[in-house]
Amino acid sequence: MIARVWHGVTAAERADEYPDYLNETGVPDYRETEGNWGVYVLRRRIEGDRAHVLTVSLWGSIEEAKSFAGPDPEKARYYPEDEKFLLEFDPQVKHYDVVVGP
Repeated sequence: MIARVWHGVTAAERADEYPDYLNETGVPDYRETEGNWGVYVLRRRIEGDRAHVLTVSLWGSIEEAKSFAGPDPEKARYYPEDEKFLLEFDPQVKHYDVVVGP
């Protein structure tokens, strides 16, 4: 199993709106892509005015992750309205082998 991890930063005052937006855009896309085993959205408020967000999606293989990501699986995938929420646009995601799971 592969974990695809993306990091984003949003303004703290929009931190509660951003997961709702993700539930309308990226989360359904993850879930509807064949080979997806699940997706988690994690949030951490730090630095006072910023909230950090991680999306962690699980895939059977890197090839299945490419079904969502495209031919370059290390490239982050963004949506047109992301700029309304995000303060930083990390161009890359990281992939990890899941070596222990539930």
